[in-house]
Amino acid sequence: MEISELWRYPVKSMLGEQRTRSVLTEAGVAGDRAYAVIDSSDRKVASAKNPRKWRSLLSCRAEFVDEPVASQPPPPVRITLPDGTVVTSDDASVDDVLSRFLGREVTLASAAPQGATFEETWPDIEGMAPTEFIDSTRVRSDEGEAVSELALGLAAAPGSFFDLAPVHLVTSSSLDELRRRQPASQFAVQRFRPNVVLATADDGFVENAWVGATVRLGADASVSVMMPTMRCVMTTMAQGELPEDRKVLRAATEHNRVEISGLGRWACVGAYAGVVTPGTICTGDAVEV
Repeated sequence: MEISELWRYPVKSMLGEQRTRSVLTEAGVAGDRAYAVIDSSDRKVASAKNPRKWRSLLSCRAEFVDEPVASQPPPPVRITLPDGTVVTSDDASVDDVLSRFLGREVTLASAAPQGATFEETWPDIEGMAPTEFIDSTRVRSDEGEAVSELALGLAAAPGSFFDLAPVHLVTSSSLDELRRRQPASQFAVQRFRPNVVLATADDGFVENAWVGATVRLGADASVSVMMPTMRCVMTTMAQGELPEDRKVLRAATEHNRVEISGLGRWACVGAYAGVVTPGTICTGDAVEV
């Protein structure tokens, strides 16, 4: 295996940056999810996992003005709105610009509030997640679909904006398997928002077998696989030239429901990991499990 693509997402739920080189720190890829939008009304972290509120975040592009440096505050980020408006995070008007665009009062933050939560909508796709989990976290229903409130970053550093863990891996074999099973849909990398895409000649959802394993990325860096990545409504949403397509999530549900220890069976693609050894990783680097 080798690293075929590297990605980071400077602002949570906005479009990401593809890289040829990334610095893997103890807290994850340097600059990944460095900023997020905070809803001023309830202090929840804005996430496109609740598309009725935050779908438009996925139409914004975020890029760093300067390269992030490990263990230092993130540099300013440049945000481009769909109409071409550009604002940077150090601009005094950034909160006003984003609030007008999103239609709600928001602030852009570089650290998550203590006890931060986000909302997730569960599409009407039977079996994508355990019914017991959805029922126990539900706070309301929107147009007949359950909405849960979930804690942010349970397996990540305090103050970070990761949904769960700091590193997300996806293999080409998993995406190819989904394409084979559902050829009418576009299983583009961007739908799954990984940090590292691994090119492998194996067939099927190979990451499922990596739980508990260490994955060496290049000569120096390594991560420990925690669990398969549970998939959500974001995989179905329109972004860039990709259309909205709920069949993407249905395909994962039909063909790769995985038992996650203590959490039940989930539609999964990819793997969540924690950092074992920080280091620099590049496209073309060899990968060993």
